[in-house]
Amino acid sequence: MAHLIETMAYTGQTPWHGLGEQLPKKQAIEVWAQAAGMDWQIKESPVHFAIDAPSHVSMFGSSPEQKVLYRSDTNTALSVVSNRYQVVQPMEVLEFYRDLTEYAGFELETAGVLKGGRKFWALARTGKATVLKGTDVINGYVLLATSCDGSLATVAMPTTVRVVCNNTLSIAVSGSEQAVKVSHRSNFDADAVKQRLGIAVSQWDQFMYEMKVLSERKVNVKEANRYFETLLSSNSTDVVPALGHKSHLKLVNGPADNIIPNERAYKKLQAMYNGQGRGAELTAAKDTAWGLLCAVTEFVDHERQARSSENRVDSAWFGNGAQMKQKALEQALQLVA
Repeated sequence: MAHLIETMAYTGQTPWHGLGEQLPKKQAIEVWAQAAGMDWQIKESPVHFAIDAPSHVSMFGSSPEQKVLYRSDTNTALSVVSNRYQVVQPMEVLEFYRDLTEYAGFELETAGVLKGGRKFWALARTGKATVLKGTDVINGYVLLATSCDGSLATVAMPTTVRVVCNNTLSIAVSGSEQAVKVSHRSNFDADAVKQRLGIAVSQWDQFMYEMKVLSERKVNVKEANRYFETLLSSNSTDVVPALGHKSHLKLVNGPADNIIPNERAYKKLQAMYNGQGRGAELTAAKDTAWGLLCAVTEFVDHERQARSSENRVDSAWFGNGAQMKQKALEQALQLVA
């Protein structure tokens, strides 16, 4: 498949990943479904297979414990899953936001299909916003995503976007869960998810308080370098064994297991923190723990090596990139603990 993102739509400014088709604001859910390529259904079929036999004999078998999921519009097979697998339809993801956009002031901003239909998602702005020192604006969002291949539970997640650079970061107040997850072994109950999600969204004020504390925590050069070293050393895709290769950076007083961070990533993070990153010179970010965190989120969303922009989207929201940003948040909060 040439692209992970099959189709996508957005309103307002071009999304941080630079992908998709622009829509006017305040469009109906049905318009979003068509523009985002989510106006199809996931169909099911029993698993049948051909059995090797003499050329003049046709033999077939079946697997009663499994089913094939396929697209209603193209008949393209998406996955083979257990009969217990509970499907969430693309339109259900958009319908989740109908009452929120009509009555609660939410605005859909992006929605689309990943991996040819194996994942799909929608992102809506909640209307909450905070300004850190100076002009560093943070907006609140809710992301709902799911899959039909077992790679992702149905996830409703409060998240933030830093306006100056379009970086994304999941809301996770210390000691709390940042997302509501529904296994595909259970039915997706949108109302129940909204009730649970409301608790997480209500943590916005506490989360932004912690971000303000980060913006007031000055860090020195040694602390900044150690922050990036520790982060990269804990991230399996950004480390390599210390085999003496000149292309990788050896840590000073680093981890005892002789694992070192990728030099390109380390230098890029340093450069972005020290002024090359978008918004790095803003008062809230310059020489602060908030600036360290922003360098990481921008690196993951915009600069981290990936096969394509589509792969970067998938990683930044659902994969290793999302984990890296969460680890960066935890490390930054340790600086103010």
